[in-house]
Amino acid sequence: MLTIVFDLDGTLIDTAPDLIATLNHILAQHGLPEIPYDTARPLIGGGAKSMIERALALEGRGSSTADVDRLYTAFVAHYAEHIADRSRPFPQLEAALDRLAEAGHRLAVCTNKLEWLSKRLLDTLQLAQRFAVICGQDTFGIQKPDPEIFRQTVIRAGGEPVRAVMVGDSLTDIRTARAANVPVIAVDFGYTDVPIATLRPDRIISSFAQLPAAIIDLRPGKKAMDDQDFIGHKG
Repeated sequence: MLTIVFDLDGTLIDTAPDLIATLNHILAQHGLPEIPYDTARPLIGGGAKSMIERALALEGRGSSTADVDRLYTAFVAHYAEHIADRSRPFPQLEAALDRLAEAGHRLAVCTNKLEWLSKRLLDTLQLAQRFAVICGQDTFGIQKPDPEIFRQTVIRAGGEPVRAVMVGDSLTDIRTARAANVPVIAVDFGYTDVPIATLRPDRIISSFAQLPAAIIDLRPGKKAMDDQDFIGHKG
């Protein structure tokens, strides 16, 4: 049994429509220009505060900590009310989670989103019950890529950090996995601002239908019969 730890934004859920809409709403409220969708999409991944800082930098605007904190507070308040207006799971996610759960693996979420926002999003999309734990940047007071947030997420899920896999979409996730000394599978449909292959994850998938096989492929000492059990095709 493994603990499979998922990033949230850009990995499990396509949250870009609601995140970018919120970002532009807040920028407009403060007399700042909106950012085009395709430009803003790669800014997602390090948490809302990082997204705001990067958005301001794109406009060539310096920002004090107080400025960013003010925008961040407004961002969280608005986003919480519009968290799943258009955000949806990526295709074939639920079928993949079913196969992994049937094989006995623990599923967990480790994100730089706030924990309560993460739970609200997954609750709204009726996915929260699939995960043993949902941990955010405030759960342990640590953010990715610090590997301790990954380790603590695995432990809270009831697993062992040495028997875990990271699934993510960005350099932050890959750095987290490398620092934790665990394999990392990257999706190529997420929010990275560079081609995911250049970040050298252990495996890349283009669909969640490919996830169970990718996890099998990373198993040390795998055997054919074990592989069938591993993906939930027993008997």
